[in-house]
Amino acid sequence: MPAEIEDAWFFSEDALKLHALRAVPCGEKTRVPVIGLPGISRTAEDFRTLLSALAKNPDGARPAFALDSRGRGLSERDKNPANYSVPVELGDLVAFLRAAKIQRAIFVGTSRGGILAMALASIMPQAIAGCVLNDVGPVLDMQGLLRIKGYVGKMPKPRSWREAIASLKKIMAAHFPGFNGQDWENYARRTWDERFEPRSDPALAAAFEGISAATPPPALWPQFEALAAAAPLLVLRGEHSDLLSHETVAEMQRRDPRMQFAEISGQGHAPALEREEVIRPILEFAARCDPAD
Repeated sequence: MPAEIEDAWFFSEDALKLHALRAVPCGEKTRVPVIGLPGISRTAEDFRTLLSALAKNPDGARPAFALDSRGRGLSERDKNPANYSVPVELGDLVAFLRAAKIQRAIFVGTSRGGILAMALASIMPQAIAGCVLNDVGPVLDMQGLLRIKGYVGKMPKPRSWREAIASLKKIMAAHFPGFNGQDWENYARRTWDERFEPRSDPALAAAFEGISAATPPPALWPQFEALAAAAPLLVLRGEHSDLLSHETVAEMQRRDPRMQFAEISGQGHAPALEREEVIRPILEFAARCDPAD
C-alpha cells in the first residue's frame, strides 16, 4: 500500500513542540530510513517530493522523514534567538531520533542540514548509515555565506505570489538559470504561507551574528572526517553554487576517496530536491547504503 506523507510531532529537551514529515510504507522493516535536514531558513516542505519518491520507490520503498528545526515550518519558535545554533539544533535532532526510535538512518542534509549531519557524526557516528551533503561542505565560501546572511530573516512581506516570486528572483535568479515558472512558484510557496507570512522565524538572522568577511566560521574538517569514517557519502553541488567551491569538493574527495559526487546543472545553492536529476542519485545512493541481504 503506498505511503502517504503525514505530520509527526515530538518535543525538544527544553520542551519546544517540534514537527516533522514522515512517510512510512506498510510492511517495510528492513530498509534503512532516510531523514531530511533542511537549510537554515528552510523547512521540511523542501523534502516533500523526495519523501514521496523514497517511500513509493518501486525498486525498494523505505521510511522517509524530514525535520522542521525549531523556529522553522510548523515547529514552535524559540523565544531566545541564541538557541538557533548548531549545538541546540543537534540536540533536537537527537531528540527526534529517540522519539522516532530510529537507531540508524541515511541523512540528506541541505546546507545547514549537512552541517548538522557532520556534527552528529562527531557524537553518534553509529547512527549514520549514509549521508548526502546537498551543496555544503566543511568550508563555506564567504561570498555565498554573506549573500545568505543578507536575506535570512530580512525579506519583505510580499502582497501577492507574483511579488513573492519577484523577490526570490532578485536574490537567486543568477544562481538558478534552470528554473522555470513553476519552479519559482513552488519555491515561493515553500518560503511563505498563504497569508504571506514567512515559514521560518525572522529571528534566525541571529544565527549569522559575528560572521563577516573578517570573521568566517571555522572549517569543519574534523567533523567531515568523522562523517566520512562513519558511512558512505554522496555530495551534490549546484553548478552555480557560491557556497560550496570546486576546491572544497576536491579536498573532500582527497580525504575520502570513496565519496561520490554529482554536479546539478542549472542550479545553485542549494539544488531543489524536486527534479529527477536530483532525486535519482539520492535513490540510487540510498540503495547502496542498505545492509547486504
